[in-house]
Amino acid sequence: ILDQLLAKLPIHPGEAPSQDIAPLIAMGEEVLASGDAERAAGIFAQIAEMAPHDPAAQGGLLRALLALGALDQVEAALAAVPAELANDPEVARARTALELARNKPEDSELAALRAAAEADPADMAAGLAFAEAAFAAGERDAATDKLLAMIQADRAWNDGAAKARLLQIFEAVGLEDPWVAAQRRRLSLVLF
Repeated sequence: ILDQLLAKLPIHPGEAPSQDIAPLIAMGEEVLASGDAERAAGIFAQIAEMAPHDPAAQGGLLRALLALGALDQVEAALAAVPAELANDPEVARARTALELARNKPEDSELAALRAAAEADPADMAAGLAFAEAAFAAGERDAATDKLLAMIQADRAWNDGAAKARLLQIFEAVGLEDPWVAAQRRRLSLVLF
């Protein structure tokens, strides 16, 4: 299907095909949202090859590679992003997500961090370590719950480290994501 769509698009090198690739980007986003990160990465790679200066194509490729857990490929793709897109919100979001994903622990390590955080809820360092590892392991609800509990207990701890990490998680997931909107409401309730 993708090849048929690509064949119909009048894209020429050097042109800005942003409107022409919009249906392809939408298809890639839909495939990524359905959970098929490998297929989405292929779609976004083709789009990024056709339109290397399109931030949506670059961001989609980076997010698909992150969903695959291909951290080295994400790093290589970030290095290949055109200089004018280096500060684009899509690229910054992927950079943040990569930073958080690097903390992914082994299952036994995550269990040990969880046990340490639950054994002493007042130990903020243990709580932060668990939250970071839980998010990297894909347990974003557990990470958010722990960070919100930490903010409620002592929002000023370590210059607001729990809130800063929570905001980083929001950025990595995407501020327009419905899950982030729900968690931001929870954060507002804790803060105000």
